[in-house]
Amino acid sequence: MTDLLARSAELVDIRSVSHEEAAIADHVETALRVAPWLQVERVANTVVARTHLGRAQRLVLAGHLDTVPPNGSQGARIEGGTLWGLGATDMKGGLAVLCELAVTERDLAVDVTYVLYECEEVDQRHNGLARLGNERPDLLRGDAAILAEPTGGLVEAGCQGTLRAVVTVTGARAHTARPWMGVNAVHRLAPVLAVVAGYEERRPVIDGCEYRESLQAVGVDGGVAGNVVPDRARLVLNHRFAPDRDADGALASLGDLLGPALDTAAGDTVEVESVSHPAPPALDHPLLAGLVEGSGAAPRAKLGWTDVAFFSALGVPATNFGPGDPELAHTAGERVARDELEAAYGALRSLLQGAP
Repeated sequence: MTDLLARSAELVDIRSVSHEEAAIADHVETALRVAPWLQVERVANTVVARTHLGRAQRLVLAGHLDTVPPNGSQGARIEGGTLWGLGATDMKGGLAVLCELAVTERDLAVDVTYVLYECEEVDQRHNGLARLGNERPDLLRGDAAILAEPTGGLVEAGCQGTLRAVVTVTGARAHTARPWMGVNAVHRLAPVLAVVAGYEERRPVIDGCEYRESLQAVGVDGGVAGNVVPDRARLVLNHRFAPDRDADGALASLGDLLGPALDTAAGDTVEVESVSHPAPPALDHPLLAGLVEGSGAAPRAKLGWTDVAFFSALGVPATNFGPGDPELAHTAGERVARDELEAAYGALRSLLQGAP
């Protein structure tokens, strides 16, 4: 087996900020074409490699090629058994594991589709999986899927949905010398913010995994001029909701929560700006249950959103599993250790060789 830390460092040293994945796509495509048992295809900067062994089941192993923009951590640096650098955690360590599996493991109990895709870290309309879904849905077919997102070597089941909503409250303009003649819309946000600040999170447990919902104010604006009472103010909210309800249910509960602080008769509104749907744990699928067993630890809920939801929407049970601490993703301290890489490789290799 290749030194997975060195392979990861090689990938870290290839710049691949979202929309700039051509070089790393070239690199992994060249590496995968070495294996004669793989059928390799490329769609834009997404590389797909498939085995055709005639097995009863097909497992999709996926990982994204892109990183967030540099934050002072670009360039690989190995210290002892740890690799530091932009994307080391999210998710070039996981990519290294997938590439190594693809070019070294050929006598498998399942057929495998490796999907190394572009533009995961930006708006979903650019996502390489979405492009494959539109142009080559045949390349995404599988009985189950595993995303090599950083999970600390644990199975992180499903994912939460995320909803961004804009609360707009109204008022009436007046001169600040005579504010009693108007209604200050910015002031009217105070009870709404109080409700948000006092939000009591739900913690539903689904298939033994505890999800943890959240509601946060992430933006606010309003005002006309320095001497004018503002007649309109906007509050942007981010709501993370568990997969025991859909986006409509989450929006309805948000409306119930904020309703007492709003005056719809005066024109106050709550509008959805964007939504990403959740995915259930799906760990009852034999392949994913086998991964849990092979990981040697109990699964936990994925509190963030990942492309597990994309596969779930296709009817493909999916989960998250990969090396690296997810809390380090997108930080200047991104790093991954050799033992994390080897443990993830070993668990996935065992699953592919002895899949139920």
